[in-house]
Amino acid sequence: MEKIKLIEARKQKGFSQQQIAEHLCIDVSNYSRREKGQVKISSNEWEKIASLLKIPVEEIFESEESMIFICRDNATGNYQGNNHIYSIPEYLLENQRKYIAKLEEENISLKEELKLLNTKLSQK
Repeated sequence: MEKIKLIEARKQKGFSQQQIAEHLCIDVSNYSRREKGQVKISSNEWEKIASLLKIPVEEIFESEESMIFICRDNATGNYQGNNHIYSIPEYLLENQRKYIAKLEEENISLKEELKLLNTKLSQK
């Protein structure tokens, strides 16, 4: 799977594939295969690339596992990746939005409960 975050970060920072390849001590075609997801990027290489780009690894790291997208003809949501557009049904997106809202409400409630417990403990 193409490493979109890595490619975008490299371009934003003004680095060529050649410069990254030299930093990793590999040839540019080998590095290109890494960006395309054809060759796995080792954790050591992720660290070196992040160091060169002066950003945390988390900003560029993408798992080697492939993603699965459900496609439907009547979908209104879209995801673009690997030069393909995948449609995600709106009902799935709405379901996830509702779940996130529920978790946010629960988080607020738990924070309030924690605040009350802390207040009670400090009064003792």
